[in-house]
Amino acid sequence: MVSVWSVLVALTILSMDLRISQARPHVTLNEQSIVDYHQQWMTQFSRVYQDESEKEMRLQVFKKNLKFIENFNNMGNQSYTVGVNEFTDWTIEEFLATHTGLRVNVTTLSELFNETMPSRNWNISDIDIDDESKDWRDEGAVIPVKVQGACGSCWAFSAIGAMEGLTKISGKNLLTLSEQQLIDCDTEKNTGCDGGGIEEAFKYIIKNGGVSLETEYPYQVKKGSCRANARSATQTQIRGFEMVPSHNERALLEAVRRQPVSVLIDARADSFKTYKGGVYAGLDCGTDVNHAVTFVGYGTMSGLNYWVLKNSWGRVQSWGENGYMRIRRDVEWPQGMCGIAQVAAYPIP
Repeated sequence: MVSVWSVLVALTILSMDLRISQARPHVTLNEQSIVDYHQQWMTQFSRVYQDESEKEMRLQVFKKNLKFIENFNNMGNQSYTVGVNEFTDWTIEEFLATHTGLRVNVTTLSELFNETMPSRNWNISDIDIDDESKDWRDEGAVIPVKVQGACGSCWAFSAIGAMEGLTKISGKNLLTLSEQQLIDCDTEKNTGCDGGGIEEAFKYIIKNGGVSLETEYPYQVKKGSCRANARSATQTQIRGFEMVPSHNERALLEAVRRQPVSVLIDARADSFKTYKGGVYAGLDCGTDVNHAVTFVGYGTMSGLNYWVLKNSWGRVQSWGENGYMRIRRDVEWPQGMCGIAQVAAYPIP
């Protein structure tokens, strides 16, 4: 039996496959093997460093993250695995500074009420959900995972993900919509790549009469000048948005059963950044939300209930299950796993 590191090095050298294997007993990996693996990883993800000093610094970060991955997967008896991805040479602090972007007061947001429409009468005791699982991807209501890159624009991707789902479910076409328009033009309280909130994004879409197609207003991974002449797709007009009652995963389930939902989450944990597959239930995950995602379904695996989370960190070998995460549902604490039951919202046609 060999270690995760040994398996990873062999797979990388032979086939450039960076998937994490099942846990193995620990065997020491020598320094040269780590250096060779890092070099192969650099080739895989087209990583180029400014000089040898930066390369050495990144190698040390890479080694630290690799050690975390091996130690976790060697524990066994976990409902999920972690693994190498394109962020393995980033510290958690610098990764979160560029790949999240939520700027919101949870207490204030959870108390918001949209006066443009009557609020749904949420009588949780009356909710009777027969569906044991739901996946809006199976119904053609989810655009493939996008990449926010080094721009704190998660808030825009989360809101647009919910908008794309609603547009399709409302009997229209599945349209790829523009996050960039929100980044450039939704500036009353949101600050582009420096962060924002999903409620302000929905307010902008309501006021603007919709949002443009991505082909007309493509993503730039940076804030630009607002294109005042940008046309909004007529199918994307909404009359409001609604907050899901906080601290209640049953209410959130009812909302996701109806359509994809924007959800706030705490993404600070190393286990979250390195998540590879399975039902995520990180013990190092807190409830202080700093990231926005889109919930596009739910289900059960091996007795564990989970949510289907669509992220904006890329697909295939980038992060998670081709850019998605299955995250534990119906936990014992009211905030939900990683705080997902605190604040969620969805647009109303």
